[in-house]
Amino acid sequence: MNARLMESDLESLRRLFGAATHDASAAMCRWTDGLITLALDEVREIPLDEAPSALGMGDRPTTVVVLSHRGELGGELLVIFDETQARQLAASLVGQPANFAAPWSELEKSAVTETANILGCAYINALSRLVDEELVPSAPWLVHDYGASVLEQALLAQAGHTDRVLVCRTTLQRHGEELSWHVVFIPNMGLRQAMLEALGQHAVSP
Repeated sequence: MNARLMESDLESLRRLFGAATHDASAAMCRWTDGLITLALDEVREIPLDEAPSALGMGDRPTTVVVLSHRGELGGELLVIFDETQARQLAASLVGQPANFAAPWSELEKSAVTETANILGCAYINALSRLVDEELVPSAPWLVHDYGASVLEQALLAQAGHTDRVLVCRTTLQRHGEELSWHVVFIPNMGLRQAMLEALGQHAVSP
């Protein structure tokens, strides 16, 4: 089993992702003309097999934007929304009332995907600076399914490489209303080792 990150490592990552969230918030504010701002609430590491329950992702419909980056330093980054909040966000972004009974329109999908892409790319850029290697993500794609199912599929992609995941909880403010979403980062062994080395190899046994 992988060694756990020490609290000092997590604090370093909080600063790193906090700065990335600040950059993403500035970009989001420009893109949405001040409609949306972001703030980082939490960074923690949890065992891979506990992730669905820890995030409360059971049999509720969920919207997830996925960014993958392959290679020796690879991984999966998921931006996870509650389905209801995702529909409300999409409606705000396209300037229309939320219609929960209607299928997602292509415009709504594009708006939510781009919103998550701004945050996801900011995080991947921050990781690139940390490990001093360019991490190039895939084009983002949108998934609608039950929460546990979506997360488990992503976890399976890295299950042979790692048994711990980093979770960042981010608050999105829209017209003063707070919407909570999660960023789940699942590095492969190569990227996790590079992160540990960049952080000073601070780790403890499980």
